Amino acid sequence: MPAFPYPRMNSVRLFEAAARHKNFRLAAEELNLTQGAVAQAVRGLEADLGMALFTRHPRGLSLTEEGQFYHAEVMSGLAIIDEATRKLLSRPDHVTVRTPPSFGSKWLVPKLPYFMDAHPGIEVRTIASDTMADFRDDGVDIAIRQGEAVENNRWTVHHLAPIDLIAVTGRDADFAKGRRFSSIEDFADLPLIQDDHRHWQRLFLETGLTPPGGMLQINQTALAMDAARNNQGVALAPALLANHEIGLGALQALWRDPSSSAEAFWLVHPKTGRANHPARDTVVAWLRTSCFAEQEPG
Repeated sequence: MPAFPYPRMNSVRLFEAAARHKNFRLAAEELNLTQGAVAQAVRGLEADLGMALFTRHPRGLSLTEEGQFYHAEVMSGLAIIDEATRKLLSRPDHVTVRTPPSFGSKWLVPKLPYFMDAHPGIEVRTIASDTMADFRDDGVDIAIRQGEAVENNRWTVHHLAPIDLIAVTGRDADFAKGRRFSSIEDFADLPLIQDDHRHWQRLFLETGLTPPGGMLQINQTALAMDAARNNQGVALAPALLANHEIGLGALQALWRDPSSSAEAFWLVHPKTGRANHPARDTVVAWLRTSCFAEQEPG
């Protein structure tokens, strides 16, 4: 608590109006109050502060030296409060999305301008993280995750896209020229790039083959794709993340894994909390529609 008398905010606002008009009646009309209520609030403020802010005259008021100083400072402070309130009330709806870094950089961020053009009143904030949102105190409205389906009766879960792995490399990779790739065995003698999902190792083992040594190990899929684009080797990437760069010609697709997986991209948000959240629902609908529409290149 402050060591000095702390005035009531309502009394300060009434004082500011009276000081501006130099008249209790005009201040009361502006604030839709009685003249007596304004005069009483100002007297209470003067009593709290222990000093006179006005000199009373038969036909109006004048500010004392202390009142002039206080009015100037109060006007500045109230202007800040009013501007903050205006900005708060005029802010667009905010929706915070937590996304795996590779999904964020290779799919979500490149697509966000299209959403913003269609929905200028909604501001989407992204948090790139591999950790799962808890939706309790992290401020997250929607989470994207890669893996198997989430089982949680407190969350709504939507399937966004299957993983559908594609082997990709740069368009000018000499080691891929003139070669046809029909199975995982065809990659055994090529420079391979593996991210933390370790898809290369899993596919070789599932085929009964020993995974080749010397693979370039990179923790994130997006970085593995970047290395492949620079002709450093062949990376395995989900089709949803690779299709855009394949369509642009930055990457070439060498092979698609024909096997299916329980892993996928999932959209998750809580069932409770901000139940009436139309901005979140708009983002959810856009994510689901866009992911479904763009699972094929071109």
